[in-house]
Amino acid sequence: MNEKKTIYTYDVLNEKLKNLITNEEELNKIHAAFLFADNAHKGRTRLNNDSYISHPLSVAYILADLNVDYITIMGALLHETVNHSDVTLERIEENFGKEVSKIVNSISKINKLELADDKESSAIYLRKVLVGLSEDVRVLFIKLADRLHNMRTIWALAPSEQKRKANETMSVLIPIAHRLGINSISSELEDLCLKYTKPDVYNDILEKLDASYKELNGYLNEMKESISELLTEAGLKFKIKGRVKSVHSLYNKISNGKKWENIYDILALRVFVEKESDCYLTIGLIHSKFRPMPKRFKDYIAMPKENMYQSLHTTIFGVEGQIFEVQVRTYEMDEIAEKGIAAHWSYKEKGKERIQNIMEQKLEMFRNVIDANNETESNTEFAENLKTEFLTNLIYCFTPKGDVLELPEDATPIDFAYRIHSKVGDTTVRAIVNDNIVSLDYKLQDGDIVKINTNQNSTPNKDWLSFVKTSQAKNKIKSYFSKQDHNTYVAKGQELLEKEIRKRKLVINEVLSSDNIKKVIKDLKLTDLEDLYLSVGSLRFTPSYIINLIYEDKKDVQDILLEKVINRAPSKVTNNKNDIIVAGIDEILVTIAKCCSPIKGDEIKGYITKGDGIVVHRFDCPNILESDRLIDVSWNNETETSFLTTIEIEGIDTNNHLFDIIQVATKRNIYIDSVNSKEVQSALNYVIQVKTKDTEELNLFISDITSLSFVKSVKRRIR
Repeated sequence: MNEKKTIYTYDVLNEKLKNLITNEEELNKIHAAFLFADNAHKGRTRLNNDSYISHPLSVAYILADLNVDYITIMGALLHETVNHSDVTLERIEENFGKEVSKIVNSISKINKLELADDKESSAIYLRKVLVGLSEDVRVLFIKLADRLHNMRTIWALAPSEQKRKANETMSVLIPIAHRLGINSISSELEDLCLKYTKPDVYNDILEKLDASYKELNGYLNEMKESISELLTEAGLKFKIKGRVKSVHSLYNKISNGKKWENIYDILALRVFVEKESDCYLTIGLIHSKFRPMPKRFKDYIAMPKENMYQSLHTTIFGVEGQIFEVQVRTYEMDEIAEKGIAAHWSYKEKGKERIQNIMEQKLEMFRNVIDANNETESNTEFAENLKTEFLTNLIYCFTPKGDVLELPEDATPIDFAYRIHSKVGDTTVRAIVNDNIVSLDYKLQDGDIVKINTNQNSTPNKDWLSFVKTSQAKNKIKSYFSKQDHNTYVAKGQELLEKEIRKRKLVINEVLSSDNIKKVIKDLKLTDLEDLYLSVGSLRFTPSYIINLIYEDKKDVQDILLEKVINRAPSKVTNNKNDIIVAGIDEILVTIAKCCSPIKGDEIKGYITKGDGIVVHRFDCPNILESDRLIDVSWNNETETSFLTTIEIEGIDTNNHLFDIIQVATKRNIYIDSVNSKEVQSALNYVIQVKTKDTEELNLFISDITSLSFVKSVKRRIR
């Protein structure tokens, strides 16, 4: 496959836009955006020596093929002005309005982020991209078109950069294009990525196709003529196209173990008709003359895919015994199949609102994975969820009423149930697939009809977590048990506290009076009585400590801990379950000090507190230097926990460089938990809370940040 080398001018784009946009005022605004961008990029060239304005023009042309609205076209023309010229967002908003400015701002931010080569960085990058895109999905259209044009001209980059960009495209952008149903972009990107990641395989397939191209083309033309005669005789109005399957499609077959000589369905025909009823008539006529292959007929008109794709698919034995894949659809169905949701973005009023709602549904599966990551906070688990949800084959299963649900390959009835509704998932007791009872860990197949039986008294089973595939199901199951654990600890805490009160021969209502509860909640910084029970039930506080606190018993938790330290055995107890090892004491509450936020690798000391057990500080923390309540603690070398710590970045100007900082964090696999910025003496400073596994990883990150041109100094924070 050769890259498309057409260089578009504004006149060429404008001619195309006239068929898409009839409003003269909107066309004038697009022209103004072009003139603005042309001036901003004047004198600049791309690495392939094209003028720089050729890129935004090409992106706009690709988007015009998707029937997007004029705002998206303006955003495409202006999308690189902020990053690659002295244009500011304020000027964009002043000239073209807030809506266009927000789109340009989002694209500018996204284009500053780069995907590292490893899987965890891919996952982190995707999360940041999707969060940035959530406000306006038209940014997705521009990003996909932007990447498609860049991939068409990627030959100008060094081989290592070509491969990196192709990997990024496969991991992040192609799955998005698939979910949005934009086949015209996703299929071309797939071929281009294969060309630059596996050039030998790509060229081998291309050579084999070229060797038989004349012969294959002959078969296609003969079949087109034969089917055309058939449909003409039946009085149908139609259009028919033939093609050899894409290189990437053939590569998938080879990857699945097929040998080239055993791939028969290389040829494909697509028939377009005017009405839905004509689709079924066409298939019937074709089957009457050409024998269909068993079990290869798919009706996506009666049961569309979740991305709104509709078509009839069949595979037939055609001329000379060649196997042909045939698709039959209306012209409107084809527009949606090729352009996805974007095809109708330019609909006004209620139509546009409907499309936006559908787009939200398409992005919901991404958000499920994001939510799952927020729950686990594990990059490894997030990457695995990403791979399972987006980088595997999809299957389409049906409810008994015929509604279609899209699921990853190897999904189970439990995944299916949670896709319907969380309540259905929680109360599932049995699954019936194609009228047969199956186990709940049964791997669903494409086209299965699934019925879920529920019982309102049933609850999820923790064993389900070992076989469910979707983040949505995992999330809901974990959420249920997290709530259950909470309730269990609350009940246990109430029981323990009341038992201790009775043991001391006190009256429960008097001990737990309103005033006493308020006192305890205030002293221990809790929220309410339930939080108090939770703290006791989870062994954060003992029942004795709570009662002593109410009656101001002089022997408090500090004294108890000191006694343990004084009387501890000389040997060191090592509890491999804990991140921090306390000398001579096992099973004790240990927390990390927020003032100095120590992480693994820091020298540390333990400080005995009232109510919070032992709080671990950095050795040089000024808050514990003169204390007599210190205890020896050390890091457990086996821990793989990530820890929060805070760094302060002092800048040299007032420009916002946040995304430069995020870019460095992304490359280093550093998770940024929160960011605060403040202007001090004509410079913008940042206080950033990061999550990292140890001082070695943090120091490398600090070193990278320090080397940035806008940074004056970087230091760990102690307050």
